[in-house]
Amino acid sequence: MAGSSHGHTPAAWTGVIIAFIGFCVAGAFMVMAQPVGFWAGMVIVLLGGVVGMIMRSMGLGQPKESGALVYSTTAPAATREPAAAES
Repeated sequence: MAGSSHGHTPAAWTGVIIAFIGFCVAGAFMVMAQPVGFWAGMVIVLLGGVVGMIMRSMGLGQPKESGALVYSTTAPAATREPAAAES
């Protein structure tokens, strides 16, 4: 995935950070047995997805045309002999 720049945008980072905070809030309130706090954390998780989509629509995400990778099916132009075969 490093070659495709998948998720390396401000929109992706912001959405994931907000969702992570929401999971932490929901987890803490789950341990404390507070259902209202748990659901508040789940709302924060959903808010992270909404913020990420809004930022992507504002142009801070990865453009759709750059997401497709082009692979060449032709052989390399030049090949070398193994090191032992060279004189």
